[in-house]
Amino acid sequence: MSNTEFGVSISDELVEELDELTEQCVDLQASRSEVVESILTAYFQGDIDHKARVRELIIRRRKGTL
Repeated sequence: MSNTEFGVSISDELVEELDELTEQCVDLQASRSEVVESILTAYFQGDIDHKARVRELIIRRRKGTL
């Protein structure tokens, strides 16, 4: 499997949570990228309507209710 690199901009709060998760995986020597990829893998393998969920989260974030 090949990887593609791209930049993203996320809130400081999410960076803090991401760093906490990364620190909790210190025994695995996991990088931020590996943690993000694991989160995305778990999300996309879940049994939900991804389109609807993403749209809901975007709307809630823009309204400040997330």
